[in-house]
Amino acid sequence: MNSIETNLVAALETIIKEAFGIDHEPGLVMLEIPNKSEMGDYSSNIAMRLTKRVGKNPREIATIITEAIAANPMIQKVEVAGPGFINFFMKPSVLGDVINTVLDAKDNYGRSTVGAGKSVLVEYVSANPTGQLHVGHARGAAWGDSLTRIMTYAGYDVLREYYVNDLGNQITMLSHSLYARYQQAYGIEAVMPEDGYHGEDIKQIAQDVIAREGDAWLTKPQEEWEPFFKKIGIEFELERIERDLGKFGVSFDSWVSEKSVYDNGSVVRRLEEMKANGETYEKDDALWFASTKYGDDKDRVLIKSDGSYTYLVPDIAYHLYKLERGYQRLLNLWGGDHHGYIPRMNAALESFGYKDVMDVDIIQMVRLVENGEEVKMSKRTGNAVGLVDLIDDIGVDAARYFFASRALQTPLDFDLGLARTQSNDNPVFYAQYAHARIASILRQAGDVNRVPVIDLLTHQKEVELLKHINEFSSVVADTAKNRTVHKITNYIQELAAYFHSFYGELKVNDPSNPALTQQRLNLLVATQITLKNALNLVGVSAPEQM
Repeated sequence: MNSIETNLVAALETIIKEAFGIDHEPGLVMLEIPNKSEMGDYSSNIAMRLTKRVGKNPREIATIITEAIAANPMIQKVEVAGPGFINFFMKPSVLGDVINTVLDAKDNYGRSTVGAGKSVLVEYVSANPTGQLHVGHARGAAWGDSLTRIMTYAGYDVLREYYVNDLGNQITMLSHSLYARYQQAYGIEAVMPEDGYHGEDIKQIAQDVIAREGDAWLTKPQEEWEPFFKKIGIEFELERIERDLGKFGVSFDSWVSEKSVYDNGSVVRRLEEMKANGETYEKDDALWFASTKYGDDKDRVLIKSDGSYTYLVPDIAYHLYKLERGYQRLLNLWGGDHHGYIPRMNAALESFGYKDVMDVDIIQMVRLVENGEEVKMSKRTGNAVGLVDLIDDIGVDAARYFFASRALQTPLDFDLGLARTQSNDNPVFYAQYAHARIASILRQAGDVNRVPVIDLLTHQKEVELLKHINEFSSVVADTAKNRTVHKITNYIQELAAYFHSFYGELKVNDPSNPALTQQRLNLLVATQITLKNALNLVGVSAPEQM
């Protein structure tokens, strides 16, 4: 809750205790903002909630409360409505003081301490280093980066982590693809592996090797060229991934390699611990994890009959490494094909004594649409549309805003034509134009004098804008707790709409009323700060001109 709501709830709790003997109970007193301004600034159904407990009808309870709170210095008017709703009308100076709160906090307006003392390791993107990032990765990158910004703003101790899958068959195929292109560059008829990688980047890496090494690797045996081309390929692809993410405004605090989890002995150590703790058994020449003990629908293979590890083994070691670093909660953003992986990973963590420490948000598919038709291929590469293709086409701001504006668990039809449109139909343009328009008004106004008491903003359009600005910190806190990034873009759209509505009806600069003019200018500064802070939380710029 914001400060106004906190103070109002506290006042109501005091009255309830004095009148009915009910001490403070979290969540008992609830407030909402009525849809119609004539129903007050805030409304509460507390009288209906207390009926059975105090043995009185709701209107009688509501009357007792309203008589007691009427003298509160925050309240201008309070009334009972309908079956017992209590509607509160706040004094203009109380709502107006929101402006001073914003002007004092500036870039920090909206911050909260809801996550104080809570540490979270968030893993997202984690695409294999075998090719360019595509739009599916872009959605996870935009959402993950926005979420970690919001959680940090709400006081959480957040670590952003990228897990590099630099082992396995896909990396072997990467090295073989590179070596085939390397040979072909020297006129050798080398055949690309059936499951190889055919992108232009593979040819580019081969050319880089030629520039640095010449033909030295043509005569080397496989046991020498294979690890070399693995290393070169991974380095190139990771550099490109990091560079492309950087263009998208996404960065990570930590990059952890799957190979390092093997190299430091964690994989073998954790496997031996599972055996020693009686969590495994042998069947059909394989080693199994008895994951059904912990709620999984079936037991899982750890070591296959050929002696190789399944993907679950290093993943267990990696997730335990996350917890070893002192993080209380783990959050993973995984693709839809990983949905069935969640219970087995939770089972593994619980077998080590870590129950209910991991949350997983599933990223649903993205479908690029233009003129009603799905866009599947990149015009530049002939392959699936990549992150860089998208940035080049519509820009970072539009891409990030569109990805953030739909719940992650909902499939997304991404309208490219709409994203390019410079009109109010485009939600990111609509929001940014509000910010630019405010900047223009303030430039024309010149110096804005800080007004210590804001008490003249009583028009419905002013009050609506003030109340929405006041809600920002609550929205940020709620978004951080529930991991609902799209609530920030919803807030931005509503804030822009309240501003445009205000500006369309009221005259900001009124020479006949300089006091009102200054208070309205202060309102615009507060709106601009709030809008910029909200846009920043989803990685979108707040332009001064458009």
